[in-house]
Amino acid sequence: MPENAADTGRRRPGRPSLSNEELLDKALDLFLEKGFAGTSIDAICATAGMAKRTVYARYGDKETLFKAALSRAIEDWLVPIDTLRAQETEDFEASLTRIGALLVENVLGPAGLRLLRLTNAESVTMPEIAMENVRLGTEPTLAYLADLFRRHLGLEDAQDAAQAFLSLVVGGPASNAAWGMRLDPGSVERHVRYSVRLFLHGVLDRAAQTGQGDLRRLLREAEDGMALARQKVEQAGRLVGD
Repeated sequence: MPENAADTGRRRPGRPSLSNEELLDKALDLFLEKGFAGTSIDAICATAGMAKRTVYARYGDKETLFKAALSRAIEDWLVPIDTLRAQETEDFEASLTRIGALLVENVLGPAGLRLLRLTNAESVTMPEIAMENVRLGTEPTLAYLADLFRRHLGLEDAQDAAQAFLSLVVGGPASNAAWGMRLDPGSVERHVRYSVRLFLHGVLDRAAQTGQGDLRRLLREAEDGMALARQKVEQAGRLVGD
């Protein structure tokens, strides 16, 4: 047998191919550093140590690769709903404070800041990435909060309340972070506690006012019913008298 016959069909050793996750992470770092326009497929391939044909075979073009990297960043950033649900206790205000603190901590963490910077930088020319951020990242949290408010407060407009909660509790720190401003842990804690209390008591006061409105409506209906009943009694009395 020829010396090299046993090697027939055997692949020559080479560099191991990166997983999709590793490729997306390296691409995301470059997109964050140089922006979408300033990042080339060649640069991504060089950083990842991967052949260009392999990258194109996986993602087709730079925009598809960018959106895939963004989706990976959102997945890394998301707080699982089970983790939020685990913060619930019998004390509803304490539950909301724990949930709010977890969400703020998440948005101010490395993955959250990376996602904020990237979406803010590119959403002007690619508005669909902001929509994707909402669809994948925000909507599940909104749905959980709306369900939480329905269960505990019986709110009919629970979806609006969920949006208000996120805007009040999380939106401020996120906006500050997007502008490069950072809050120290003590300030974050005070912000969350104050915002949760402001939100919760505002909702409860409005719910109480709604309940009082319903009571007044029922009383008016009862009074109208009694007036109608008196008219019928008077009419019946006149008929009997005749």
